Amino acid sequence: MDRLAVYRRNLDGLAAEARLRGLAPRRGIDFASNDYLGLAQSDRLRQAVMTALQDGLPVGAAGSRLLRGNTGVQAGFEEAAARFFGAEAALGFGGGYVANFAVITTLPQRDDLLLMDELSHASTHEGARAGRAAVTTFRHGDVGHAQEVITSWRRGGGSGAVWIAVESLYSMDGDIAPLDDLMALADREGFLLIDEAHATGVFGPDGRGLGHHLEGRDNVLTLHTLGKALGGSGALICGARCLIDFLVNRCRPFIFATAPSPLMAAAGQEALAILRDEPWRRKQLADHVATFGAEMARRLPQVPVSGSQIVPLIVGPNAATMDLAAAVQARGFDVRGIRPPTVPEGTSRLRVSLTLNSSRADVVRLAEALEELWPDM
Repeated sequence: MDRLAVYRRNLDGLAAEARLRGLAPRRGIDFASNDYLGLAQSDRLRQAVMTALQDGLPVGAAGSRLLRGNTGVQAGFEEAAARFFGAEAALGFGGGYVANFAVITTLPQRDDLLLMDELSHASTHEGARAGRAAVTTFRHGDVGHAQEVITSWRRGGGSGAVWIAVESLYSMDGDIAPLDDLMALADREGFLLIDEAHATGVFGPDGRGLGHHLEGRDNVLTLHTLGKALGGSGALICGARCLIDFLVNRCRPFIFATAPSPLMAAAGQEALAILRDEPWRRKQLADHVATFGAEMARRLPQVPVSGSQIVPLIVGPNAATMDLAAAVQARGFDVRGIRPPTVPEGTSRLRVSLTLNSSRADVVRLAEALEELWPDM
């Protein structure tokens, strides 16, 4: 009996569709990571972690937060982060995926509706499948359609709160959600969940995010990741104290999980200080975005760019996308191809991520390479 046959067939099918994935090492100039501000390798974050170790902070939490895994450093970081982002309270998780999943499986109740932008992150969709609320989607960025979906649900007997889940900056498209219009809808219908993962550190005053002006409302929760522009790992859920307390008491992914490393709280505290102290990082990143946009408009005007640090260059076919990615990598640029199911069928793309791990000259050279290599389709 070949117990592995079903898995081999599945992998063979992925390979036939040019969708087979594998783990590739880092190589070339970074145009693939989410380390937008270049903090992951910064001296200040390294020193913060080294100092914390020298002061006796343990590497591992050694338990859940409700047992012995709760440290003063983690609690202090959550209080500082809540003040920084403008929320009543914050709660730390091991990563953005689990934080999204945790909120969506805990807060929307059985009579509620979870209404997701159709391009919401996989963690939102997985949380929706495991949660108690009714679930549906609305067309990407279309607030009018979101209202239509809610109206239809209400007419069908829906009486609970509506939880509208969006990303402020979409991780694969690089576009920005209409947060103010969504907030107006949430004020009428329920709550707004804003995943700020790719905006934290980059947008808003001192990098507080695209939804910074909405923080502090009792019907807004935000997710801020530590593993992208802040250079560490983990995530924070920020919101009303009541909702954070509810998570502490009812959220199974929080209650039954070992707490994140206390070292990441020390790194996160320093990262917030860097956001305040070093605004030049955001300015330099904005310069990279402007430079790449101008170079692409001049060299490949038929290929639109997003205007943010996440630039999807749509190729279409899976195989052509991966061939182009390999050719760009051969020129010394670490640019990765993105295929379904991460993105919709027929929209395979290069995801160019602009970070401070590259220079302005590197950005120009990447645009030059893309002009030479772009497939004639």
